[in-house]
Amino acid sequence: MKYLESEAFLGESECSEDAVKSSKLLEIKLDEKREALAALSEDAPLQQRLGLILECGYILLDLDRSDEAWETCRPVLDQALDHELWLSAVEACDILYQAEKPDSIKALAHGIWLGVTFPIDPELSVAMLQHLVDETPDNSDGAAVAAVTASYVVDLRAEGADRESLKFFTNQLVGQVARRHSQVEEQEIFDFWVERMQLDDPAKFLPRLSKVLELLVGDGWWYDREVLREKIPKSS
Repeated sequence: MKYLESEAFLGESECSEDAVKSSKLLEIKLDEKREALAALSEDAPLQQRLGLILECGYILLDLDRSDEAWETCRPVLDQALDHELWLSAVEACDILYQAEKPDSIKALAHGIWLGVTFPIDPELSVAMLQHLVDETPDNSDGAAVAAVTASYVVDLRAEGADRESLKFFTNQLVGQVARRHSQVEEQEIFDFWVERMQLDDPAKFLPRLSKVLELLVGDGWWYDREVLREKIPKSS
């Protein structure tokens, strides 16, 4: 799955007839995933089961069935956390955010915290942070913090062929935020902006990201972060 794809399948349809065909294909795909889920044996790995549920969730989003996507994937978050399936947990948060429900922003904050804290697929972490950039006003420091954190995550975790493309993407993201935040266009001014905003030191910008997430969630955290911190892999 490519988390950074910007266009949903249905959104790419060129006419209403194409949209109908796309919807039918998605319905077929959803039925296939649900049949595969029903066919799983009772002793099938939980990760496999949750993976199929999450695939259903993404398809439901493409079908504009957001209520069903939320109801399908909200329990997945708790199950994934209970079994330390961090990637599945963040995928669930991604779906809950895209469902555009009253608690979707809260779900985004939960997913970002998990995606930055645990060494999951960096592309998904970047996608969650990009959502935050999209949600913030042009003059918000939070967007700058989210963008530079995305770049930091790629530096830490991305490997192989994906590293170059992700690095290019996050560099572009930081540049876009700089332009909309302070009309930054030239490299020298950009360097000054980064220094002035204290975006060159993780010890400074990561706590600021944490404050942004606190504002989004308030007192309504769905999990105990202190308990989860004890489960961070020692090598991460």
